[in-house]
Amino acid sequence: MKILSVTAQKPNSTGSGVYLTELMKEFEKLGHKQAIVAGISMGEEISLPFEASVYPVQFMSKDLPFPVCGMSDEMPYTSTRYKDMTREMVFQFKSIFLRELKRAMDEFCPDLIFCHHLYLLTAIVREAFPEKKIYGFCHNTDLRQMQSHPLGREFIKSQIKKLDGIYVLREEQIELVEEIYEAERKKISVVGMGYNADVFFDQKKRVSGKRKKILFAGKITQKKGVVSLLRAMHLMKEKNVELELAGGSGNAKEYQEILSLGRGENITFLGKLNQMQMADAYNQSDIFVLPSFYEGIPLTVIEAMACGNRVVMTDLPGVQKWINQNIENPNIDYVKMPKMYSIDEPDQEALPKFEEELAKVLDRAVGSDRIKATDLSRVSWRGVAQKVLGGCKNDEFKTN
Repeated sequence: MKILSVTAQKPNSTGSGVYLTELMKEFEKLGHKQAIVAGISMGEEISLPFEASVYPVQFMSKDLPFPVCGMSDEMPYTSTRYKDMTREMVFQFKSIFLRELKRAMDEFCPDLIFCHHLYLLTAIVREAFPEKKIYGFCHNTDLRQMQSHPLGREFIKSQIKKLDGIYVLREEQIELVEEIYEAERKKISVVGMGYNADVFFDQKKRVSGKRKKILFAGKITQKKGVVSLLRAMHLMKEKNVELELAGGSGNAKEYQEILSLGRGENITFLGKLNQMQMADAYNQSDIFVLPSFYEGIPLTVIEAMACGNRVVMTDLPGVQKWINQNIENPNIDYVKMPKMYSIDEPDQEALPKFEEELAKVLDRAVGSDRIKATDLSRVSWRGVAQKVLGGCKNDEFKTN
């Protein structure tokens, strides 16, 4: 079978990019031929660890003279926010992506098309190729875009509900997809998340008796809870700890403000790391912390547990339920979410209490040496890929 994967973003640079790439790896192992249409910056290349036909859409070029569009307002690279796009920019975006998509259709002739994010590009693909089998993946940031601003909202809704099927990561997203896109429930299937067990595993590197190390990985932004984390570090009673933060940021001003707040001998910013470097970072840490205010299913939490970390994270809606259903003995301590001003913006007045609670939970995690044996056997990319392809063959979607 020939499978075409489509994303408006750079593959490999975000959680959804990792999701796309890992699925493509599994499709290759299952014997399928593949191609990809993806957005990149002028002068960059799409590098994949497997064979695939590549159809790049180059931003910062004559035909598309602005940075790659990002599904989050803060991306780990310079990007364009969808809410800032003009009609001319949308026209250019549509025209150049359609040019590469039509080339892929003519040269590759896909049997199945998988579009990542239930947003503008997926709607364009559905409208342009009504005769093709097209399925969309919800990565949560698409829901946030639809709820945050009106760009193309009615057009997107009209096309997303015409998809042959929609894949979501967890059950709680089903009702949101139904509500936001007016999609039929029978078209929506829960496929979950996987992780790369060949890279992320416990290497038994930790040395007892040393200073405890806390690790954060993700975009260095306020919406990921980084500012609150740095404040919580100063509130902790346990001082024999150090914090490392891995990740980049697309907002240079915010990043510099966070760097200033994080100055201290026990706080280190590692920058953006590749998968092998991240595996080493997990294995050299004792606790992984994710104080984010908005997530789908955070892949970093699964990777951290696979590497033997205890996890401290915000009690994000629906995430604890998914983890308890799919992971046996998860080593996670949850922090109650603060009152939210909007879908991904906390009420500033609620943050001091949240930060105090985060500090208390981190103190407890640092003081606990008991680590249960976490069983991640039910969380695999092979399992996700088989669910995805099984849903396409059946064309009859179920919610469990």
